[in-house]
Amino acid sequence: MAIYNLGSINADYFYRVPHLPAPGETLLANSHNVGLGGKGANQSVAAALAGREVHHIGAVGSDSGWILQRLKGSGVLCDHISISDDATGHAVIYVDDEGENSIVLFPGANRTLKKEIVEKSVVGSGETDLLLLQNETSLTAYCAEIAAAKGVKVIYSAAPFDPDALNSVQPFLDVLLLNEIEAEQYHAAFGKAVQDSGVPHVVITKGSSGIEYWNDGNVTEVAAIPAKPVDTTGAGDCFAGYFAAGIDEGMDFVTAIQLGAAAASIKVGRSGTSDAFPKRAEVDALLKAHR
Repeated sequence: MAIYNLGSINADYFYRVPHLPAPGETLLANSHNVGLGGKGANQSVAAALAGREVHHIGAVGSDSGWILQRLKGSGVLCDHISISDDATGHAVIYVDDEGENSIVLFPGANRTLKKEIVEKSVVGSGETDLLLLQNETSLTAYCAEIAAAKGVKVIYSAAPFDPDALNSVQPFLDVLLLNEIEAEQYHAAFGKAVQDSGVPHVVITKGSSGIEYWNDGNVTEVAAIPAKPVDTTGAGDCFAGYFAAGIDEGMDFVTAIQLGAAAASIKVGRSGTSDAFPKRAEVDALLKAHR
């Protein structure tokens, strides 16, 4: 059993600000740091920290040695990451005193993936494996179709929300992950609730309000674990990676959702993205304390 993740890899540039900037406003940042990010890389790191075998599929620029080292240091296997002539993707992230964020994303090398890389990366996958996908790379639907034909379970985060991308990948999905804003965007784009999408399993995260799990028209509400937010950046990716790890481990959906919720609860109390993700022992301890 293994997790394959076709996902973005970014350098994250963090600026702590007193409030999110308004149009035309110039702000002095209180602090600045650089970290590993990208929805794909974040999810791979989370799943690896949860103890699973994770193969990342992606692309970076030639200036990315430190990024690959951080991925490998978290336990992510990087044999399917190619080096592009384009610059590594990056994000500029503003975080205010309430932990809310605003992000500007440059995709860079994430949009330069080649079909042969995707094909080679999933050659060894099979029915016991998972594929994670998001919307920050090229060839998402192509990879989903190949994996689904091999019996691989496909888990897709509909973020950043793009109705055309979602429409192209939806026939191959086993699990659709969205936050409550993306669920509203789905309804606006397709004229129906996301739980009526036809995807077998739909998971909607709602921050401190918890998580909705939809299956066959039935909903299960899973409570969030209370946390004092310091920085919410990457919390959804932390949830997704730990959730996928739980499914890969053989957990039922509700238990895997609880695992992801506990990991995200720890993460929002820390600054940063994947560098701030908890290790499995921390997550297990939090779950035990809340039983």
